[in-house]
Amino acid sequence: MENRSRNTGRAFLGIILVLVGLLLVARNFDFFPFPIHQVIFSWQMLLIFIGVLMLVARSNNTAGIILVLIGGFFLIPRIFDLPFRWEWHNFFWPILFIVFGVLVLLRGGRHRPNRFNEGGEQVLDDDYLDEVSIFGGGNRVITSQNFQGGKITSIFGGSTIDFRKSNLSKGKSIIDVFTMFGGSKLIVPNDWDIRVEIVSVFGGYSDKRNPDPHIVYDASKQLIIKGVAIFGGGEIKSY
Repeated sequence: MENRSRNTGRAFLGIILVLVGLLLVARNFDFFPFPIHQVIFSWQMLLIFIGVLMLVARSNNTAGIILVLIGGFFLIPRIFDLPFRWEWHNFFWPILFIVFGVLVLLRGGRHRPNRFNEGGEQVLDDDYLDEVSIFGGGNRVITSQNFQGGKITSIFGGSTIDFRKSNLSKGKSIIDVFTMFGGSKLIVPNDWDIRVEIVSVFGGYSDKRNPDPHIVYDASKQLIIKGVAIFGGGEIKSY
């Protein structure tokens, strides 16, 4: 199923790139009237394109829907002659907060007791991470010896998550990341096999670990970090 999803996403991306190339050629020959040109070659359409790509590839459905909604919201005044066109953008922030609220409700985790170490960091021994940082954040230490992945949501905030006292479970563990105007920092053991599959829109997610040629990775365990970073990002480090 994973290979099929990846191949579908790759095929869709290839088709889109070919179409974009053809559209650029058509633009150079002035095949498009100016209003259509404004719609097709706009940052709103870029967000919609990335969102649709994520939905087709099934890499992150929640983030894909959000990108399509944001792009579509700002594209509507370009397509339709609204009587309150210039006031349309005033609805953006209220709608954005509503979307964020729904996102938190959908991704909300279960209640967990607060435990802190001597450095004031919250200690979590759950096998499944559900971290939500909105207009804030904090430091977390994961101590699970069978960590299986989870979700990290950062909106106008961020958190630092330390995995050095934890171990991965057998197989592939996935952390689903959604970052908008925020970020997250992951501190991991040197011997973890990690693959980053983050889609970045005016942002980035960097693997800043120092590679050690003497480390032999355990092929039976792998951590996959996937998702989307919009006007934000994150980094992976090891000490």
